[in-house]
Parts: sequence; structure tokens; C-alpha cells
Amino acid sequence: MNPTQTLYSTGGSSPASSQAAHPSSLFPQINRCRTMRDLSQIHAVFVKSGQMRDTLAAAEILRFCATSDLLHRDLDYAHKIFNQMPQRNCFSWNTIIRGFSESDEDRAVIAIALFCEMMKDEFVEPNRFTFPSVLKACAKTGKVEEGKQIHGLALKLGLGGDEFVMSNLVRMYVICGLMKDACVLFYKNIIERDMVIDRRKRDGEVVLWNVMIDGYMRLGDCKAARMLFDKMRQRSVVSWNTMISGYSKNGSFKDAVELFCEMKKVVDIRPNYVTLVSVLPAISRIGSLELGEWLHLDAENNGIEIDDVLGSALIDMYSKCGIIEKAVQVFERLPRKNVITWSAMINGFAIHGQAGDAIDCFCKMRQVGVRPSDVAYINLLTACSHAGLVEEGRRYFSQMVNVDGLEPRIEHYGCMVDLLGRSGLLEEAEEFILNMPIKPDDVIWKALLGACRMHGNVEMGKRVANILMDMVPNDSGAYVALSNMYASQGNWSEVSEMRLRMKEMDIRKDPGCSWIDIDGVLHEFLVEDDSHPRAKEINLMLVEISEKLRLAGYRPITTQVLLNLEEEDKENALHYHSEKIAVAFGLISTSPAKPIRIVKNLRICEDCHSSIKLISKVYKRKITVRDRKRFHHFQDGSCSCMDYW
Repeated sequence: MNPTQTLYSTGGSSPASSQAAHPSSLFPQINRCRTMRDLSQIHAVFVKSGQMRDTLAAAEILRFCATSDLLHRDLDYAHKIFNQMPQRNCFSWNTIIRGFSESDEDRAVIAIALFCEMMKDEFVEPNRFTFPSVLKACAKTGKVEEGKQIHGLALKLGLGGDEFVMSNLVRMYVICGLMKDACVLFYKNIIERDMVIDRRKRDGEVVLWNVMIDGYMRLGDCKAARMLFDKMRQRSVVSWNTMISGYSKNGSFKDAVELFCEMKKVVDIRPNYVTLVSVLPAISRIGSLELGEWLHLDAENNGIEIDDVLGSALIDMYSKCGIIEKAVQVFERLPRKNVITWSAMINGFAIHGQAGDAIDCFCKMRQVGVRPSDVAYINLLTACSHAGLVEEGRRYFSQMVNVDGLEPRIEHYGCMVDLLGRSGLLEEAEEFILNMPIKPDDVIWKALLGACRMHGNVEMGKRVANILMDMVPNDSGAYVALSNMYASQGNWSEVSEMRLRMKEMDIRKDPGCSWIDIDGVLHEFLVEDDSHPRAKEINLMLVEISEKLRLAGYRPITTQVLLNLEEEDKENALHYHSEKIAVAFGLISTSPAKPIRIVKNLRICEDCHSSIKLISKVYKRKITVRDRKRFHHFQDGSCSCMDYW
């Protein structure tokens, strides 16, 4: 029998329901409905004419209410219709269960209750279309025990070999965090089954593999996910998207980009909208501008709509790759702008130190009637912090609470502490933290500690560092910052004490790391890194840079070297910071007029900042460095941050 006939004829249906024609073709007036108001009028006509006694007519009214476009659904209306139906066939039960399972968590619980009610109906038996919806509801609500019982029932009804039922069972176990149960099902239905299967079942297998890969990615086990991905005999675009998205969400940005580049080479797979949204954050993080530009052009050439979500991702990519002008172009060309796109643009201006443009953008957003979100305020306060706009920051923080009625999040308090601390208002920043209505986290205390280091307040720095050592004892940040403060004072005994404590607790400092993209290839450099194939040429360029800077009157800022060394050794140590190595590589790898763009994982140090300013003048190059906090655009011996960072 045709599956569509089975779907509509199972259990207690009228003779009409066994027809092959799809019910919607029997009731064209329902098909023409565009809103619930249209449907309610037809419903009234059906009630008056007695057509609602026809199981198919009632089922079609129910289908429109429960499963049409989410904007036009009315589950309360659907539930009333369902309760008034004189005869409910399997299609009606499946429709109402599906409607509630696709809604929010509170309503998804109703889907499970409806399934239990269905089981009491002696004239109806659940079929292969029932289980995916009720299992989706179990996954959404975390009702794993109910899910296990439904699993047993599916096996009892002979659906253990149905790929759609099985894929939803696996998904339910995955989402509920029971990967062991998911693995048992997966291996039983895929790995151990070594036989020729038709195309439809092969597609079902791919779905199962994708669900398992997603499960491992949810747990942060990228290695297990990749092992499964590599074993797949057939992959869909969803398989690639799941891996790329998983890598991005787990911080494996380079892996995400490399896998996307592999995907581009596959003949029968084309990146789609989801691919773009998944890989763009990774491209943004590693600063791979060339790849981001290719992706943008490819989307336009293949008719992929650049909506608010994709548009925001492109704005973020261009901003974080150092091309704020292109971010503005994308923003201005968007057909529709919402608070997400406005926030992305404000953040772009903020990280580039263009506080005035960020504030103007925020004001324009309000003028066009878009209400600021908490994220928009975080980005605006960040802009104020990077520019030292203390009064403006205070005003916007107050406006957020008193005008827009938003409750400050921990990130907003962090922005204010950073703003006050950078501006040297350390006592006010500490008082602000102590008076916060929510408990400060380590990020907030780190912001104050960074300010203490910046302004040389060792006494407060010790106090804040001790708080952090109690709060996050295995985090290197507090130990390193306090050690740096002692070193800047020449207090080497205290530096040795801090380093000894770190060694005893096996706490390691994050190594400085810089990336540079040359012709689409990402090159990575660590401190004192000589592992690159062109290391000899890089070292020669570093020597040349050092000599040219010396002739230009530059003297290394050796207070940045936090080791008890002779002055000459300190100067040598400064030559091999990762960003300087990346700059040297950029100079030998690009044409004389080409800008150099570098991404660094940590805050740029004072000596590197001063050195690169002079390098930009001596070599007549525009050099852009994106550090952990913001952008630095070096040109003609100056930096866009105006030495405030």
C-alpha cells in the first residue's frame, strides 16, 4: 500500500479516508487559507454544513491549525478541534502530536500527554509517523524515561528497522546526554548491518551518522565526531555542516576552516546557507579575510539570500578581519535591519576603536525605532571603554536600566569595570564591583587586575590577585599578572615565588601565538618559533628590522621582559615575540605596498606596540594587529588606538 494511503487510513477512519487523493486536494478552500481568520470562517461553514463530521474534513482543518507555517499556527484552536472530533484516526493523532512537539518546551510536554492518551484509544495504533514527533518532544523536554518506554513500544510494534524512527531515537538519547545508549542503537542499526540496502535506507543511515556526530560535538568530543565523519561511506551537506558548526562552537576554528576548504573540493556537495553561517565565525576568529571574501562572493553568485543572520555574520567577519569599510557596505546593503545587525555593526566600530561611529550607529538605531538589546549595550559600553569615554559610559549604563528597562548582565558590569579601570579610576572600579547586585565573576576581577597592572597599583593588584587565586586557583591569569607587576618593579624574589607556586600547582601560562594569512594559507607562530619552513629568512628579516629600528632611534622597552636577565639578553628576547615574527614573515612574503594583517591570542605588549608603529613608518606598510581585545591599525608611525589600549 502507498505510504500516504496508510498514513490517512489507519485506525477508525471513514471510507473516504482510504482514497489515494491527498485530503488537501479534496478541500481546496482550506488550501487557499492564508491566516487563521480565513480558516475560522471556513470552519464555521463546515460546522453549519455538517462537513466536520467527515473525518478527512476535520483532519484538514486540524492540519492547518497545528502544522502550517509557525506564524499561522494556533495550537489552542487545534486542540479544541481535536477534542470535538467525533472520530480520530491515526492521521489526526499524528497531526496534533506533531504540532505540540514542534512548539516550545511547555507545549512539547502536551505532545507526550497526547501520545499517552492515544495509547488508550482501542481503535488506533501509532505508526512510523507517530514516533518521530513524540520522541522529538521527549528530547526537547528531557523526558528520557518516557523516551525509553516509547523506544520499547516502537520495538514491540516492529519499527526497530525503520530508519526515521531509529534516527529520532538516537537523537533523543543524544540530546538527553545518554551517548552510551545512542551508541548502542547506532552500532546495532548501522555498523553491524552489512548488507545491500536501497537508496532511501542509505539516506536514513546518513541521518543517523549526522545525529551521532552532532551528539559528540555537543559533548565537546571533536575527536570522536571526526572519527565517525571520516568513516562515513556517504555524506550529505548536513554532515559537513554539523562538523564545521561543531568545530566552531568548540573553539576549534582552524579545524572548522580547514574542513570547509575540503568541502569546497567535493564535486557533488555545495555549501549552503547553513554552511556559511557555521563557518563565518571561525573565519572571523582566525582572520582569514581572503576566504571570507570568497565565501561572500560565492553566496551572491549562487543566489543565497543575505538576510539579517547571514548579514550579521558577514559584518562580524569583515570587522574582525580588519576591513571595517566592507562591514559597513554589507550593513548598508541589507534589505532589512534588526537589532542583531545593528549590534554587529556597533561591535565592529567598537573593536576598531571608532567610538564616535559606534555611538552614532547606536543613536541611528534608536531613531529608526529599533529597541536596543542587552548585546547592543555591551557593544556600546565596549566602545566607550576602548576610547576612555567615562561619562558617556556612565550615561549609557544608566539609560539601559532607567530608559530601556534592561537588567544589567555580568557582561555590562564587566564593561563598566574595564572602562573605569582603564581610565585610572581604580578605587571607583573596586567600589563598583563590591556594590554589584550580582556576584562578580573572575572576568570582572581580571579586568580590575589588568587595570592595576596598567597603572602600577601593586597593592590593589595583590588584593585582587588573591581573590582570583581563591576563585579560579588553576587559572594562570592572576599569577602571571602579579608576577608581571613585581617584575616591572624589579622585585625578582617575589617573581621567583610566584613562578614557584605556578610550578608546584602545574599552572602554565598561555603561550603567545600569532596568525597571518598569506594567499589563503594560514601561518601560525609562537614565541621564539623557529619551526616554520622559512625560519632562516624570517630570522634574517628580524635582524634587519632590529637594525633599522635602532638606526631610527628606537630603544627596546625591556621592562616588558619578565625575567631576571642582563639588558642585552632582554633585548634579544623581545625580538622573538610571536607578532614580530609574523610581521617579519609578512614583510618577506608580500609585495612592498600590500597591507599586513595579523591576529594575536593575547594583548599586544608595549614593546611590540611601539616597535610595530615604527616598522610601519620605516617599511611604509599599513600593519593591522587584532589582539585579544581590539584592533590596532599601524600606519606612518602611529596607531589608531592613540596609545590607549
